[in-house]
Amino acid sequence: MLWIKAFHIVFVVSWFAGLFYLPRLYVYHSLAEDRISQDRFVVMERKLLFGIMTPAAVLAVGFGIWLWRGYGFSGTWLDLKLVLVGLLLLYHGYCIKLWFDFRAGRNRHGHIFYRWLNELPVVFLIAIVILVVVQPKL
Repeated sequence: MLWIKAFHIVFVVSWFAGLFYLPRLYVYHSLAEDRISQDRFVVMERKLLFGIMTPAAVLAVGFGIWLWRGYGFSGTWLDLKLVLVGLLLLYHGYCIKLWFDFRAGRNRHGHIFYRWLNELPVVFLIAIVILVVVQPKL
């Protein structure tokens, strides 16, 4: 089970790296004025989204389920963690939707929106790590 835990952590870290970086790319993409730069950002974002982030998310969730079944974790802390992971998956899906908007030339947000969007994964990370490590009795 320690191997499963190690792989879960590796893929969670990989997923979060993408969740931290993609909105930052969106900040710069929203500021780009020339077509060449905009096209370059679409390619960079696509590779990050579908080459790294989404596979890492799938593997993180898969190994997490394996751990859950293997260890039989339970408790309110786990319920809250699962809600946060579900919200994080929705956030990930929203990032994909935003990429499709950028690709189609339909971006409706400015760089400040993306700067704020970039901060949300930090909140999720802090809350999830505290729940997993401390396992508070709520």
